[in-house]
Amino acid sequence: MVSAVFHSPRAASASTQPAVPLKTVAPPPPKPAKPASTKPPFDAREFWLKVLPPIVGAALLIGIWALLTMKSTTFPTPAATFTEAVKVFSDPFYSKGPNDQGIGWNILYSLERVAVGFGMAAVVGIPLGFMIGRFEVLNSAVSPLISLLRPVSPLAWLPIGLLVFKAANPAAIWTIFICSIWPMIINTAVGVQRVPADYLNVARVLNLSEWKVFTKILFPAVLPYMLTGVRLSVSTAWLVIVAAEMLTGGVGIGFWVWDEWNNLNVQHILIAIFVIGVVGFLLEMLLVNIAKRFSYETV
Repeated sequence: MVSAVFHSPRAASASTQPAVPLKTVAPPPPKPAKPASTKPPFDAREFWLKVLPPIVGAALLIGIWALLTMKSTTFPTPAATFTEAVKVFSDPFYSKGPNDQGIGWNILYSLERVAVGFGMAAVVGIPLGFMIGRFEVLNSAVSPLISLLRPVSPLAWLPIGLLVFKAANPAAIWTIFICSIWPMIINTAVGVQRVPADYLNVARVLNLSEWKVFTKILFPAVLPYMLTGVRLSVSTAWLVIVAAEMLTGGVGIGFWVWDEWNNLNVQHILIAIFVIGVVGFLLEMLLVNIAKRFSYETV
């Protein structure tokens, strides 16, 4: 007996078809790592090394002052001076006549004179410094005069101002002008002279105009030198105005010091010394920060 094996056609077709590969899902791309913070960590040791020395120095000065004035009847103690300073700054802008005004008005009047005299010195001194540094003939003609006039004491110029202007306020401004102009002239001229000769040779090859040479080559290169001269000049101007106002009178921090001396009010004189130092320090720091922004030196 013959046995027959029957195959299902569906099964046969299924067995002959190729296997279909399973569809695989790709894993999601990894998230980019967050960049590490570039902000340096807080360094407590460095912080205290910057903060503590000034505090210790001020405390040491006040301590010596307190010890020296402990039994004094003429020189005020730190505590008495501080108490008087609180009274002075409680109403700094009072006005009881032209010769009796608060310390705030005196500071503002002095700053106004400094701004006018210093501004005039900048308008004249900076262009003159550029010309002296740029042209050798002008440098040879003007340098001896600058060397002769620069060492003259600021107060020696005050009588000339009083003689010419017949008034105290313009005489004080004139003194500020003539004393603060020299650092700007000298530093600007030195900056121009230190510009590399290759820069100027390229300007000649390109046939650039004098204005282009000034705006594209000289001014950017000389700016740090110029700002250094400006910083030195404003310090000189603030020193000069105090001395000039002592002699000319009127309203101003220098006149306030002299008036308090006539009244034998030493506490107010010490307060004025502190105020003069603080204002000068703030002016210095302002111009130092401006100079740093335009400096080419890498930190």
